[in-house]
Amino acid sequence: MENYVGKRLDGRYEIIEIIGVGGMAVVYKAFDNIDNRIVAVKILKNEYIENEEFRHRFKNESKAIAVLSHPNIVKVYDVSYGNLIQYIVMEHVDGITLKEYIEQQGVINIREALHFLTQILHALQHAHDKGIIHRDIKPQNILLLSDGTIKVTDFGIARISRSETKTMTGEAIGSVHYISPEQVKGSVTDARSDIYSVGVVFYEMLTGKLPFESDNTAQLIFMQIQNDPVMPHEINADIPVGLEQITLKSMQKNQNYRYQSASEMLMDIEKFRRNPNIKFDFTYFVDKQPTKYIPKPQNITGDRDSSEPKVVSPVEDDDFDEVENERKSKKTIAILGGILAALIIAAIILVAIFVPKSNKHDVPNLVGLDFTQDVLNNEKFSMFKFEIIDDETSDKEDGTIVRQEPFNGKLEEGETIVVYVAASSKQTEVPDVYGYNLASAQTIIRENNFDVRIEKEANKDYTPGTVIRTEPAKGEMADDGSVVVIFVADSDDPEPVDVPNLMGMTIAEAKAALEEVGLKLDTARTEYRSNEAERGTIIGYEFLGEQVEEGTAVAVYVSTGKLVEEKTTEPETTTKEEATTEKETTTKPKEETTKKPEATTEEKTTKKPKETKPSEVTTEKPKETKPTEEKTTNKEVEETTTKKFITTVPRDE
Repeated sequence: MENYVGKRLDGRYEIIEIIGVGGMAVVYKAFDNIDNRIVAVKILKNEYIENEEFRHRFKNESKAIAVLSHPNIVKVYDVSYGNLIQYIVMEHVDGITLKEYIEQQGVINIREALHFLTQILHALQHAHDKGIIHRDIKPQNILLLSDGTIKVTDFGIARISRSETKTMTGEAIGSVHYISPEQVKGSVTDARSDIYSVGVVFYEMLTGKLPFESDNTAQLIFMQIQNDPVMPHEINADIPVGLEQITLKSMQKNQNYRYQSASEMLMDIEKFRRNPNIKFDFTYFVDKQPTKYIPKPQNITGDRDSSEPKVVSPVEDDDFDEVENERKSKKTIAILGGILAALIIAAIILVAIFVPKSNKHDVPNLVGLDFTQDVLNNEKFSMFKFEIIDDETSDKEDGTIVRQEPFNGKLEEGETIVVYVAASSKQTEVPDVYGYNLASAQTIIRENNFDVRIEKEANKDYTPGTVIRTEPAKGEMADDGSVVVIFVADSDDPEPVDVPNLMGMTIAEAKAALEEVGLKLDTARTEYRSNEAERGTIIGYEFLGEQVEEGTAVAVYVSTGKLVEEKTTEPETTTKEEATTEKETTTKPKEETTKKPEATTEEKTTKKPKETKPSEVTTEKPKETKPTEEKTTNKEVEETTTKKFITTVPRDE
């Protein structure tokens, strides 16, 4: 593994120190000389760079993760696709990993664990909405800031490494503790695979232990696929039933029995926050059979604690009489039992006829009544019990019963009627984020149970990127889960565009990269220069590391390879006739060389096609067009050779 400490990448990122080493990459702390900030640079190890398929997939994946923009996701600033080195530049987070925090605390208290879990799920929902699955959620990939903010990192990278091989090595054992059963089996994965990993992380936060532990990778894989985890409350008795149910549902072996999305899991977490004593109507399945509360079956024959039923030996001939007597005794007992059963049935019938029936009452129609005023403490309905369920979807006045179960029939005294009572949605005051930067404002708004929509608005009184106002306005009450629009100050001037890193690309690749960010390639000013870099690759370009206006044309400098080799293959002399042809097909190159030595190759190549006669552009061997050795200086030979190369190298525009 090469150590890059003390080196500078692409003339921009000065590597300061190693801050992390993973199975696939090394993370360095670096200083960005262009943007004047500290960043984290993740450099991929050589064994991945040398794999052509990996490089291709890494490039596509890097473009995808660059679109992620969420306060709980580490921001990606830059990506390099070089042949010798590939790296990702991310924001530098000054904090510790969630794994380190769990090891420090042992068990994280429920309130704090829920705070962390909520942020992780918000980050995952954002990524899943963009079509990106993390596939390697674990505490080591979750960063914790001093203010309690969570930052999820390594989006997409684990996805590539998983597809590289399905063999789990000792190097990957840290991930095997958290990945889903379908991942260890090499099956298709989706957003629900991330949900499983989140469940394992939550299990670890609440209990301080992993659900499955082993130093043997193969055994750990088997446990992930086959074993059920120890119930969390058996490790930590303080875990409420509802929270344990949420944890176990997210960790179901079958994807269909888990939460189907991060937002669905967030809904149940919110229900638990409102009512910590809640018990969800979950049934956990194995092979589609409920197993949660089934007691251990007992043997029909044999002792209670025996693990196998008692086997009765076959009857031998010598014992026939004894067996026959036993059979007759059983027959007699059966007859007496039948008579006794008949007497019991007769007694039940007599009781049903002569004993008064239990007192049943008609189920009243309560729909439309106000539960507090009309039903509660009303003697008319005192023979029933009531279970109240809030109905936030109804447009009826708060407290009105909108439906009931059962609606009619008869009930015994003391039985329960379920009533659905109209209730307004829970409301929260919109926080004051005026003047905050956008990232902070989003975090605060989301922590108050609102969704966020961002609108840009031209305003010279605020710094671009600052919050001007919100809708609903600060201090107003709004329904939980509703959308708060954040209006952010935007400058009237168009935002500058970062010129992408074009080093090592071909002209076609550079053109595509520039057009992707709203720039264009200046083909008229493309220069070809002698360089040891691979022929046809870009060795420099205008506005390196700068920001320019959208639509700006960028000139690039392309390597021609080693020109020395070209010269040694050329004949040493040319005829006067060839020299004459050279003069006719150019606009006095020798004279211009003498008078204007500073003229660029670009100018010469521009003038040449203007002056060339149609009949003279038919030569198929431009390498023969050489100035004579006797009448040219060394400088002219070099310039003519450069000119020769330009006419023979097709430009990839």
